[in-house]
Amino acid sequence: MRKVKLFIFIGLFLFIFSFGLSYAPPVQAGQPLQQPTGSIPTVTSSPSGPIAIVTSEYDQINIRSGPDNNIYPIVGVLVAGQRVTALGRTAGGSWVQIAYPGVPGGTAWVYSYLVELKGNVPIVEPPPTPTPQVTPTIDPTLASQFIIEIAPTRLPTYTPPPDLIIPTFTASPVNQSTAGVPMGFVIIGMGVVGIFGMMISLLRGK
Repeated sequence: MRKVKLFIFIGLFLFIFSFGLSYAPPVQAGQPLQQPTGSIPTVTSSPSGPIAIVTSEYDQINIRSGPDNNIYPIVGVLVAGQRVTALGRTAGGSWVQIAYPGVPGGTAWVYSYLVELKGNVPIVEPPPTPTPQVTPTIDPTLASQFIIEIAPTRLPTYTPPPDLIIPTFTASPVNQSTAGVPMGFVIIGMGVVGIFGMMISLLRGK
């Protein structure tokens, strides 16, 4: 009898214990036990002095290491509405030098028509033209290996042309009867005979 009561007591205890665990309030991980009552300060910075504001015409624009699209490489980008410190501009005003941390020298250049300048921006000298790191050269020994001389060859159906025949002409014999009389006298004589015959025909007609 005692054993039966003991088993019943243990069973009730386990039932109540499991029932209490099933209805325990859930514990949410990651939530602090005490919420801070003060406000956390946010660090904001704004450019000082002259500034350049990216216009909203483009979502982002490229910035270069110098004031030229063809010579200087792209070093970063600016997004629409971004404000940066303007350090200077070229003499023509086409390019603006801005502060851009993270690049060599901490400065970069942007096309002036893509930004809006505010403040007095001085004129500065552009950086020197970058030199290529590797100058392309051609090794003459290597280039000579690709020069192939092709010997002239004749086609299998080639037939040599026939020998060239140059015609020769023989001088015609000279008429002995007119050889001593110049042709001018013969023509003049024939003209005189013609005029004389014309005069005779005119006289007969009268």
